[in-house]
Amino acid sequence: MENQLDRDYQSLMAKIIRKGTKKEDRTGTGTRSLFATEIRHDMRTGFPLLTTKKMAFKTMVVELLWFLQGRTDLRYLLENGCHIWTGDAYKVYDKDFDAEYPPFSAPYPPRLTMEEFEQKIMEDDEFNEMYGDLGPIYGKQWRDLEIQTLIPMNLKVGGEVQYTNGTKRIDQIQNLINDLKTNPDSRRLMVNAWNVGELDQMVLPPCHYGFQVYTTEMSEDERRLRLCEGLGKDITFADKIYTKELDEFNFPKRKISLIWNQRSADYFLGVPFNIASYGLLLTIFGKMTNMIPDQLIGRLGDTHLYSNHMDAASKQIPREPFDLPSIVISKDVDYWRQDLDSIVNGLTKDDFHLINYESHDRIKAPLSN
Repeated sequence: MENQLDRDYQSLMAKIIRKGTKKEDRTGTGTRSLFATEIRHDMRTGFPLLTTKKMAFKTMVVELLWFLQGRTDLRYLLENGCHIWTGDAYKVYDKDFDAEYPPFSAPYPPRLTMEEFEQKIMEDDEFNEMYGDLGPIYGKQWRDLEIQTLIPMNLKVGGEVQYTNGTKRIDQIQNLINDLKTNPDSRRLMVNAWNVGELDQMVLPPCHYGFQVYTTEMSEDERRLRLCEGLGKDITFADKIYTKELDEFNFPKRKISLIWNQRSADYFLGVPFNIASYGLLLTIFGKMTNMIPDQLIGRLGDTHLYSNHMDAASKQIPREPFDLPSIVISKDVDYWRQDLDSIVNGLTKDDFHLINYESHDRIKAPLSN
């Protein structure tokens, strides 16, 4: 199938360059920006990993597993070769260093380089405790959301239950999986990472701040067609498949789609990563609930290209896309029937394999923190 994802991505990138508004930003770099854009992808056409530049697929896998495990520690990422959050953690150290050692207050120890900072996170437990936790970011909000609320006490006064202030902890991913299995037509299949009360404790407030999933039941004809696609068979093969056979092989009866919302979209570096990450999340949800991944949609608020990404973007726009790859996760059917923690804690980056991924060369661009 034609790779429409890359073409749509290139088209929007060209539009940002052509029509985007010049804006200042917190990094001091400057951007061209559009507001309220959208990315759409049909998962039937392949796994949504751009081909017009080489993508760091395993890095994306590591970060998503980190989110799903509810982790916020930098050391796990570094142990798995993922460095994309180091800059945000380093800024906290850098600020503390300036506060402790003001200019012209020598003698003072040399400031750690980014590489030395990472090494110390890995080797020094005390330093890791101080600078290795990124605050209550995505993983914390997804798996262990804390809200202050009134907790009923085992006490009645005048026949009325008494309450006390307390903390309620919510595993949003577990609740989502439970609802998908028991009430898949619900309109409340959502996860939110924008916890207003904890934003100031995060090294970076969530850029992609929430997502919603949507499922529909497939007709028998669509189930047959989907099975043909999965087997790589001609469409005429569908007539030879009986409903009883579909049910005997536990072939999915429903399909699942996902839409994510993003307040700030770094279009050259971040958005390609986000597309693939949510595509993988949708794939994992499909495995957990025995549903077929269908539509992936991203709603992007401030959609921008940094001024120092313009040359790189212009290099990517004219490239001819390759066919999209497919993805295989090397776990059997029984693996996905386990409880949520067993599933996500048992997965590693080595379980995820791209099939027939062909891409153009990587295009380097500076990260704006």
